[in-house]
Amino acid sequence: MNKKIYLLLYALMLNMAVGFAQYNEGAYGFLNSTNSSRVAALGGTLVPIYDSDIQLDAFNPSLINADINNAMSLSYIDYYQDINFANFQYGKSFEGLGSFVGTIQFHNYGKFFYADETGFMDGTTFSASDYSINLGWGRQLNDRLSIGANVKFAGLQYENRYSFALAVDVAGTYCTENDWTFSLVARNIGYELVSNFEGERNKLPFRMQAGMSKRLEHLPFTFIVVYDNIQKWDLSYDDPLDLEGNYDPLTGQMIEKSKIDKFAINLFSHIVFAGEMNIGKNLVLRLGYNYGLRQTMKSPTKKGVVGLSYGFAVKVYKFNIGYSRSEMHLAGSPNYFTITTNLDSFRKH
Repeated sequence: MNKKIYLLLYALMLNMAVGFAQYNEGAYGFLNSTNSSRVAALGGTLVPIYDSDIQLDAFNPSLINADINNAMSLSYIDYYQDINFANFQYGKSFEGLGSFVGTIQFHNYGKFFYADETGFMDGTTFSASDYSINLGWGRQLNDRLSIGANVKFAGLQYENRYSFALAVDVAGTYCTENDWTFSLVARNIGYELVSNFEGERNKLPFRMQAGMSKRLEHLPFTFIVVYDNIQKWDLSYDDPLDLEGNYDPLTGQMIEKSKIDKFAINLFSHIVFAGEMNIGKNLVLRLGYNYGLRQTMKSPTKKGVVGLSYGFAVKVYKFNIGYSRSEMHLAGSPNYFTITTNLDSFRKH
């Protein structure tokens, strides 16, 4: 049976796996996907909030601190169709060495039927998945400045094809006296180690992000602004289908936007706005808006609320339960579920 059809499926899966990307990030685009309900609700990218939530550390290792000692987090993402993701984290602190977070990230794309070039299927199937195993480290240099890094071993397994890579994230966070927090992160600095895919060596989706947050003094609200994809200014692309009528029907020439329009679209495609509101001690409401995601994933005929994300977290006994939803496309919206706790809270003092 000719198995070449699975190469097409492979390409389609990559497009779904990098749904949050502003542009095609290649085979390892899943390394930039969101695996936390809190991160998803706040725009699906870097979150510069210095607290004890272990969920944030995978995207910003400079937030790893002693408060995550014995913290655990388990996330499940109900993606599209039978695609689902899972994420597990555990934190531990060591005096003199700093704090560490271990993360296992797994993406399951379900079962696919073998088919030949005529489309005939004999009923046999194969599976496809992505995964990464991360070790994060963070340490406070002083009362204001903290640094951190993630080391990531990542792999792809599609039918009998595989690829493995090694990557590093580096980050720094600075907190001011009046509760401003600033973070800078460089993600996925690395190299593909081995692969039996045909063609050139896969590149890793290098990405730089900067963000700031501020908790208001007289309102239990924290607002967040993130500048994503520092490494690439122009995130625009030409749509060959011309769904938005960018080409003159008579001349076939592209209708050029003004320089001001181009600048504004590019600028806001980099920026993510988000915020979270504490309602009492046990409830948090979250909201985010990713304009770059909207530009990439919107439908010209019905734009809807693509780019918007929202969610909440509620504390039940010793567990924090989070849920969020990201309006990625009119075709559907992934659901994110996360449970976090700290084993130390179960011990009698």
